[in-house]
Amino acid sequence: MAEGAILRVRHCSADIFCRRPPSHCPACGHPLRGAGLLAAPVRLPSPFCQGHRQPRAFLLRPTAGTFLGGYDGKSDLHVGITNTNGVVYNYNEEGIHRAETGWEQCISIPLVQPDMFGFLQQWDKLLEEFSVGEAWLPHRYEEHDHNCYTYALAFINSVLTAQGKQQMSKSEFTEKFVIPQTKKASKYITLHQELTVNDFYIVPLPDQEKQC
Repeated sequence: MAEGAILRVRHCSADIFCRRPPSHCPACGHPLRGAGLLAAPVRLPSPFCQGHRQPRAFLLRPTAGTFLGGYDGKSDLHVGITNTNGVVYNYNEEGIHRAETGWEQCISIPLVQPDMFGFLQQWDKLLEEFSVGEAWLPHRYEEHDHNCYTYALAFINSVLTAQGKQQMSKSEFTEKFVIPQTKKASKYITLHQELTVNDFYIVPLPDQEKQC
């Protein structure tokens, strides 16, 4: 089983999260064998992926460390855009970086949709040409107003413009694409942290789910 994998077992009107399938319910002590399909362990999908295997995507990771390596939910995040080979273009006070390592545990948001097939062959050229622009020189960097997010969103908007589509504001892109993924990540990080110190983490089900 992959390191950090989380399992869910449903019993006693609760979700029971664990690393290894328990033989008995930690809440009531009854055997789980024969307890029905809901009591069967289900592996939760991780919200994190190997960023260098995500072509043409918007990536998000902690500026320092990893999401499952002590991230506190408040520290700064860093974003980048991948080319077709998973090289991560990202911008900071040193200018543009083309990273082939360091983005192994990320939140990934795919940027190429089926109706964008024409951009598959052009993507790398567009990304490289965009990234050598004067706007992304080191001295232009400003922590709050001209940063990695500014760079990534500006490239996304350049692609939208080339398609004849409306550009997106930072708040619009964040609300539509980033927040849904970070909410999933936050829940997963909480479970991971709880299971680092405890064998089980038990969450009572809402009333409407108890009979499911």
